Amino acid sequence: MKQFARIFNFEIKYYFKNKIFIGVTVFLVLLIAAVMFFPRISEMFKNGDTQSEQAERPVMLVKAQDSDSSDFSEQEFAAAFGGYEVKATNEDTETIKDKIASGQAECAFVITGETTYTYYADNISMYDTNTAVADEVLQNIYRINAMVQGGMTPEQAQSVMSVGIEGSVVNLGTDQMKNFFYTYIMIFALYMVILLYGQMVATNVATEKSSRAMEVLITSAKPVSMMFGKVLASCLAGLVQLTAVFGSALLFFSLNRSYWEGNQIIASIFDMPATLFVYMLIFFILGFLIYAFMFGAVGSTASKLEDINTSVMPITMLFVVAFIVVMYSLSSGSVDTTLMKICSYIPFTSPMAMFTRIAMGTVAWYEILISVAVLGAGAAVIGVISAKIYRVGVLLYGTTPKISSILKAVWKA
Repeated sequence: MKQFARIFNFEIKYYFKNKIFIGVTVFLVLLIAAVMFFPRISEMFKNGDTQSEQAERPVMLVKAQDSDSSDFSEQEFAAAFGGYEVKATNEDTETIKDKIASGQAECAFVITGETTYTYYADNISMYDTNTAVADEVLQNIYRINAMVQGGMTPEQAQSVMSVGIEGSVVNLGTDQMKNFFYTYIMIFALYMVILLYGQMVATNVATEKSSRAMEVLITSAKPVSMMFGKVLASCLAGLVQLTAVFGSALLFFSLNRSYWEGNQIIASIFDMPATLFVYMLIFFILGFLIYAFMFGAVGSTASKLEDINTSVMPITMLFVVAFIVVMYSLSSGSVDTTLMKICSYIPFTSPMAMFTRIAMGTVAWYEILISVAVLGAGAAVIGVISAKIYRVGVLLYGTTPKISSILKAVWKA
């Protein structure tokens, strides 16, 4: 235990004294502060003149089929196109075109029949949806006219067309839309942290291997103590960094909550239930340990520091495949497929798969317990095996050792 404590203290001090580690953390905190305070800062720089705050709306011309329906068409188009200043016109088509070309109007609708029109615009954006809105407006006008011809008054027809529907929703499970954004962010954060810190563990092991002092250290300290000390130190460093980043985000959001009202995406991210946050920590720590152990073991077998990227490629690809499977299920909304259920009990994929199912679906308590138990046992077994590989790998120099020779040495150990 003393060996583990010494190695753990040495490794954790390395992270907290690392300028890159501190710099990245400070940069992320400042970046989040800039994002969270942006609405408040932009509000301070706004002009106090209320007239200048209201940008002039672009002009939309509407030419009705006849003069009798001109006012009614203008009202309907004005209600549908709130971002435009809708003006009725009786001018000819050429005059309307000239106004659009000169910038006096942005666009125009010339209604040529009860269900037909011509849309004029100088430059049509790829995101222009005016014609789709106009289709609905003309459909409503046509239906109202048909009701009026059938004996209704225009007010009665308008009341029928604008009737409101009231409904209530009773959710017996999980609201996927509400949980989607913070689930996506947590899965992506887990992906980035495991790859980043796993690569750091592998690089640190390969760097230490180049020092001959490692030969003395590995023969005087237990490999399990060395491996667990390194991996748990990197895990704690990652948790501290994530706590600093997400903790500052929560603090800055609380200070500027009134400026983010109405933004459902931001609100859903910071309204994560406490139980889900606990599950996130459990799966994050156990998942990180499994991959960090594997990265450390593979890093010890690299003969040169330049070989790290090639050596860890199979582990990286395994994790990337798991990430792709989870993200595909998350984006499709089907998180309880057979593939996701299988992945929930495989230690290499369960940190992301089971967490996604808990956040986006309904999972029985015993399923969560089994997944956590399998994941914890897998982390312990992989940790011990990785320690054996680490003991053999750091003493092998020259060419990269074969898998068969490593397995034989581990079996003898």
